[in-house]
Amino acid sequence: MNRNLTRRQFLRSSLAGASTIALYPKAVIAAEPQSFSFVLLGDLHFDKLEHHDFTWLEKNKPADLSQIRNYTRITADITPRLFATVRETISDLKQSTVPPAFVLQVGDLVEGLCGTEELATRQNQEAAAFVGDAKLGAPFLFTKGNHDVTGDGATAAFKTIFHPFMAKELSALGDGKLSKANYAFSHSGAMFCCFDAYDKESLDWLEAALAKRTARHCFVVIHPPVVPYGARSTWHIYSNPKDKPKRDKLLELLGKQRVFVLGGHIHKFNTLVRSTGGGGQFVQLAISSIINSPKVKPKDVLSGTNEYNGDQIRVEPNFSPETQKERKGVYEAERPFVKKFDYADLPGYAVVTVNGSNVEAKIFSGASGQLWRTLQLSTLLAS
Repeated sequence: MNRNLTRRQFLRSSLAGASTIALYPKAVIAAEPQSFSFVLLGDLHFDKLEHHDFTWLEKNKPADLSQIRNYTRITADITPRLFATVRETISDLKQSTVPPAFVLQVGDLVEGLCGTEELATRQNQEAAAFVGDAKLGAPFLFTKGNHDVTGDGATAAFKTIFHPFMAKELSALGDGKLSKANYAFSHSGAMFCCFDAYDKESLDWLEAALAKRTARHCFVVIHPPVVPYGARSTWHIYSNPKDKPKRDKLLELLGKQRVFVLGGHIHKFNTLVRSTGGGGQFVQLAISSIINSPKVKPKDVLSGTNEYNGDQIRVEPNFSPETQKERKGVYEAERPFVKKFDYADLPGYAVVTVNGSNVEAKIFSGASGQLWRTLQLSTLLAS
């Protein structure tokens, strides 16, 4: 593949038919789903300085002031360019054999840390208005991230503003019912489960939702990684040793259902295959949309299972040096189960296509629409 192709040239090219058939649960209906696509966005951290009570911030989160200033700059300078590119991408996809169904964002839509419910409500309202004003041409769906509910009043503001927002966006897909941030929907033979990583009832909800699965493909959208990667190896869900039973249950569910896990949180690109008990396995794909400059290049590229070890924490040498031993130890326990692995510091977005038995992700760098890499996710799942 020519990696110098622009987004528009690539999306307008003819798409090959399904080249591989993944192994799916026996209960899944065998009928071919209709082909479709969706745009996948990573963390965004929509923010403005006026969204923050700085007295509260200096008292409770003084170390976060520099990142708030950076996210404010990105929101003003880069995010509008990214959304313009997404809008053009969706327009192009409408002329292709895989029409766009929606945009899917993996959490941390907003920065949070506002300090009061009033300011958090304002931030959420302005983020929702920004999405609406972008006129992307497809519904905008997302899962809850930790920043979306961080700070005094943030949880209440999320429910007040974003629950109705998501319900409205879901209504375009035929389902406008939503009372919690755990929600599932289906489209053209694919099931999507948006998992609230910050609700203690989420694991039971996911188990019940997956038990009703009839779709060939299943995507679980969860903000933090299920499988750790990069320097921040203790940032995955259920990382606390006391939560090991929950982690084991989650891994079993994902492996048995052979799902595609979509996430973010680490602000890096990652894809891997993780095996589980009983012959199960799942694919994890992580995207970052925190784009610091108009032009970006991949850094710290790691590829192959030989790179999946404790030494990968070198990609952020200044991060939490006092926990190096602990973070390396996480990889010693996880390494035997990881069958494929790729990592890079490269922000951007992805276009995922579901075409019969084939699921493919095209990774685009920055806000420019430059194709960087194509991933055959269904081939990874079947490998």
